[in-house]
Amino acid sequence: MSNSIKVCHLTSIHPPFDTRIFVKECLSLAKAGFDVSLIAVNVEEQVVNGVSILNVPPSGTGRLSRMIFTTRAVLKLALEVDAAIYHFHDPELIPVALSLLKKGKKVVYDVHEDIPRQILAKYYIPKLLRNIISFVTEKIENYAAKKFSYIVTATPFIRDRFLKLNANVIEVCNFPVPTELVTSASSIQKTNTVCYVGSITRARGIVEMVNALDGSQARLNLCGTFAPETLRDEVASLPGWKNVNELGYASRDQVRQVLSESLAGLVTLHPIINYVDAYPVKMFEYMAAGIPVISSDIPLWKSFIDETGAGMCVDPMNPVAIRDAINYLVQHPDKAKEMGERGRQAVVNKYNWHNEEVKLIGIYKKMTT
Repeated sequence: MSNSIKVCHLTSIHPPFDTRIFVKECLSLAKAGFDVSLIAVNVEEQVVNGVSILNVPPSGTGRLSRMIFTTRAVLKLALEVDAAIYHFHDPELIPVALSLLKKGKKVVYDVHEDIPRQILAKYYIPKLLRNIISFVTEKIENYAAKKFSYIVTATPFIRDRFLKLNANVIEVCNFPVPTELVTSASSIQKTNTVCYVGSITRARGIVEMVNALDGSQARLNLCGTFAPETLRDEVASLPGWKNVNELGYASRDQVRQVLSESLAGLVTLHPIINYVDAYPVKMFEYMAAGIPVISSDIPLWKSFIDETGAGMCVDPMNPVAIRDAINYLVQHPDKAKEMGERGRQAVVNKYNWHNEEVKLIGIYKKMTT
């Protein structure tokens, strides 16, 4: 590996084993022969499957401290790595990225979310400030985007936004590794449970999901943490909470087990501005695991369900509609199995990481030849 081209991924927010950053992108690049490092905050330094994980100690508490002091530490360590290509994942690292460009390095901006639109839905930002912060963030992103060597986006919608600013833009969708969440058929014991996996927020539909469980014929395996934490007390007071199996944060192995036991997966997020053009990662992970999806009837999401036949769409603001979909799948297990199999096949054939990593490796080879 000493003669391999050195590349370095940077994050000041995400955990080191983030699925997109580490499991997909870093491991794919290492497998393709690149010498890969990953800088993250407050991690154990180690080499995992050919990827060198490097630690930046946390500096204080709070977002402001992280954005000022932690980002400086990321830049210092990044320069010590002396890679040919730097690939960063957080908008707060834009100043770091611009500094690396001035050093003659090639820099890739990985845009996971449409950040300006996402800011408009941040519950912890006062409503009066959201529009201003969103506007300023977009101006900064647009200014910097023109300078980057490449921009990698998680969806075509975000790609189209940045193509107006930089010709070197490609979407590398966050589709699942087909084998990651699959359990052997002989060990699957389906129960009358549905599941939700991910961050638990009001906008992600937790109140409607729990209300749907009141009178439902199934229980809910709930994996994730509440944001804010006070939301849990409100939700736990609802009548449907008696049908919730609260599992907390789950590792990828635990997620695989939960999916194998579940009759269906819920992705009934509210139709707010930063979701309507997003590709719901959980939808495709449920499909990869071979279970049907109960999805919000957001037009883009509905198009995936209509195309694949992998589940059902409901009004996410209507608990009765969610409950009816759950009960239908409980009462028609053969239909549920067929939907799950169709979803699984769609992932194997089309919506999978193997197709996406070809794009990622392609742009790296383009930048180094």
